[in-house]
Amino acid sequence: MSTPTPLLTEEMRQQAIGRESEPVTTDAEKGAIIRFAQAIGDDNPLFSDETAARHGRYGGLIAPPTFLRSMSSSRPELPFELPLTRMLDGGSDWEYFEPIRPGDRITAVASITDVSERTGRLGTMVFTTVVTTYRNQLGQVAATQTSTSIRY
Repeated sequence: MSTPTPLLTEEMRQQAIGRESEPVTTDAEKGAIIRFAQAIGDDNPLFSDETAARHGRYGGLIAPPTFLRSMSSSRPELPFELPLTRMLDGGSDWEYFEPIRPGDRITAVASITDVSERTGRLGTMVFTTVVTTYRNQLGQVAATQTSTSIRY
C-alpha cells in the first residue's frame, strides 16, 4: 500500500495560521438572555430573575455561559482550496473570564491557530483549529472558544 501524497505543505500551513475573521459584534439583550435560559431549561435565577440576580454575586442578570453559542461569529477561510468535500465538527473547548451582562456589546474574532493533516480510516483528513475570542465593549475578554473542524 502506498503512502498518500500530502495535501498540505509547510508553506500552506504558514499561510493559514494567524488568519483572522472579520469582527462580528452582537448586543446581549436582556430578553434574549432570559429566553435562552428558558430554552435550555436552566432555572438559575442569575439568568432569568432580575430581582433575585440583583442580590447575587454579580449584582444583576448575567447570561448562561452557553449563551455565546447563540451569538453571531464568523470563521476565517483557508487561503487555499482543498480537494475534500466533507466536514465534521471536531468539538470545542471553552474558557470563561467575564460574565456577559444585558447591554454588553460582544465582538467575536476568530483566528486559525493550527492546520494539520492525518491519514485515518476515512483517508486523508485535514484538521483546522480556530480560536474565537469574545470581547465586551470594555475590551475585556469574556470567553474563548477553541474549535476543531475535520475535512475529509
